[in-house]
Amino acid sequence: MTEFSAVPAYTPYPNKPFLTVQEAQIWVDGFVDWYNKEHLHSSIRFIAPDDRHFGREHAILAKRCRLYMNKKQQTPSRWAKNTRKWTPVGTVYLNQKRR
Repeated sequence: MTEFSAVPAYTPYPNKPFLTVQEAQIWVDGFVDWYNKEHLHSSIRFIAPDDRHFGREHAILAKRCRLYMNKKQQTPSRWAKNTRKWTPVGTVYLNQKRR
């Protein structure tokens, strides 16, 4: 059996071939789980797809907004401009052509 992680690291691609279809399936299952539950996507304001899909993004983003606003009030000299935009994004497209 080759050595690989069922739960991918930051760069979640295997560095060795799989010896069996079962090994590959275990890796793919781990990758899909990580991608949907843990990986924070910049195009949806650093929310995991599961959080967006299951309606948790509004609460997560509101909590982040409050945190950032509190920190900005505590140390205004640290902030040259505004904090990140923490409002939910609308429709997201895969591989959308840029204008």
